Amino acid sequence: MIGELIELQTLEASDDRIWCVAWNPIGTLLASCGSDKMIKLWGREGERNWICKSTMNDSHTRSIRSVAWSYCGNRLASAGFDAKVSIWERQGQEFVLQTILEGHENEVKDVAFSRSGLYLATCGRDKSVWIWEYNEEENDFACAAVLTTHTQDVKQLKWHPQKDILASCSYDDTIKIFIEDSDDWSCACSLESHTSTVWACDFDATGKRLVSCSDDRTLKIWQAYEKNNQEGIRSTNGIYPVWKCVCTISGYHKQPIYDVKWCPLTGLIATACGDNSIRIFREEESKQRDSPPSFLLIASNTQAHLQDVNRLSFNPKEAGLLASCSDDGTIKLWRIEQKLI
Repeated sequence: MIGELIELQTLEASDDRIWCVAWNPIGTLLASCGSDKMIKLWGREGERNWICKSTMNDSHTRSIRSVAWSYCGNRLASAGFDAKVSIWERQGQEFVLQTILEGHENEVKDVAFSRSGLYLATCGRDKSVWIWEYNEEENDFACAAVLTTHTQDVKQLKWHPQKDILASCSYDDTIKIFIEDSDDWSCACSLESHTSTVWACDFDATGKRLVSCSDDRTLKIWQAYEKNNQEGIRSTNGIYPVWKCVCTISGYHKQPIYDVKWCPLTGLIATACGDNSIRIFREEESKQRDSPPSFLLIASNTQAHLQDVNRLSFNPKEAGLLASCSDDGTIKLWRIEQKLI
């Protein structure tokens, strides 16, 4: 290994599984949620320790699968198995329940704010992706589109880091890219290469590449080719970028990969796996200009948790600080150190 994954702290978060962890945009608060129907906010106490600062437990009647921050940091959204999406708003030092969005037929699996703050996306077991648009005058979100392109459960969502472009991952083995055009949302392309459920995806810092993870135990790197690209790759509609799989990372994971994160600060890729492990990959420098990308495993912990690792979150301000959560009810904080070779 040319790196090290160092455990900094274990947070005993719940007696039940923790589904999701998410840092706020300035990296000072970590939100978590799980089967105990609670959202917890964790903050630093002193220089090294993180403790639970507050608990919100009056918004969902079933497991909370996902939490997400707005890019201003003043809103927090949660998605529940009760088919509801709750929006919390900062008032002073506390977060107060602002509204509950309803429309999904059953379990909501993920929620995500766009970078612009104009949109909120949700997805679920009902095979749909919903786009909610923010109304500043009413301080509320209204449904702008219901997208039914997927044929199975939609597992996770990811917004482009600069544009209002949305990627969704599904049990139907595909990733869909959604774009707004003339006030209508539509599927611009479908990414097909995985052979089983796509659990998660993440854009790199530029938004020109995407990494995905799957039940097939592989990671795939996708490249966006814009109109009139030098490679001569043509899109089917001639307007939207075309996405191509340019690299498959296989042979490292023993069970399904449930989450993947591409760190915007370091370029490292982290994976959360059903074999209780966390793995860290780094892109190798290419000696040839046109050669496809390749990635090297630089660090791993094969017993990062006692059970499945469900989600990961890179701190957006502190390079190398990673949070993970698990079915074992714990949250762990890690530091990734790279060795010079």
